[in-house]
Amino acid sequence: QGWFINMRRDKFKDPRVRRAISHAFDFEWTNKNIFYGLYTRMASYFENSDLAARGLPEGAELALLEPYRGRVPEHVFSAEFKPPATDGSGRNRRNLRAAANLLKAAGWTLSDGKRVNAATGEPLTIEILYFSPTFERVFGPYARNLERLGIAVGLRLVDPSQYVKRLEDYDFDITTQRFVQQLSPGAELWNYFGSTSADQRGSRNMAGIKDPVVDELIATILAAPDRESMKTAARALDRVLLWGHYIVPQWFKGSHALVYWNKFSRPAILPKFALATDTWWFDTEKAEKLTAFRKSLN
Repeated sequence: QGWFINMRRDKFKDPRVRRAISHAFDFEWTNKNIFYGLYTRMASYFENSDLAARGLPEGAELALLEPYRGRVPEHVFSAEFKPPATDGSGRNRRNLRAAANLLKAAGWTLSDGKRVNAATGEPLTIEILYFSPTFERVFGPYARNLERLGIAVGLRLVDPSQYVKRLEDYDFDITTQRFVQQLSPGAELWNYFGSTSADQRGSRNMAGIKDPVVDELIATILAAPDRESMKTAARALDRVLLWGHYIVPQWFKGSHALVYWNKFSRPAILPKFALATDTWWFDTEKAEKLTAFRKSLN
């Protein structure tokens, strides 16, 4: 889940611009003040699974990535991807300073407090497209941080039908999307990240990713002869996508929040991710103990 940056727009083609936009999001403040600390920052396209890239590439994964050296960001080999972090105080000056330097390096300078293209004088503007007012409590602080960089930000609330139409036509700058990945990824990866889907109306390739390396890694995942080979290729793909800065990572929750009377039993082996309430059963012995306990309180 994240803000997907539409690279079909020329202003977002430079990865330094996309990285700067990511630096402006203060997740730690948002999690503390809006989400009551319930969420964890997303740092993988396969988050909360054994397909997520962690640490530096080594072994089979490094061997798979090595032929792409020079065609992917050098950070793929030298650094573990971690989204920009803050202390949660709301004073993320360090990240905003880093963002300003990235924008300047990409040719976007400040002029009378506005971020403009040094060559053309065109102002840098961002429209965040959404259809649910619920997200405004997150968009507002994020937009204010972007505005501190001199970027003109517009929050564009539309009805669901118009939202779907604009997504199908890729008529947006930035929008929030959430993909539920499979534990064994399949052909849906082409729709999410493949070059051919970038120009297909209505695909899920929201960022407009067109990268031959990504295409080759997707093909490697689909052709993997066993699960270990598939995991290796998925982690390599994850790493390349993350360092492409196509999204501003948002958050996830790795558990279900549930309150219930302890009068149910469950199988010894449970699904890895599902809540699976359909596998519970009423346990008479537990119910009797619960009833006796409640009577003792009276």
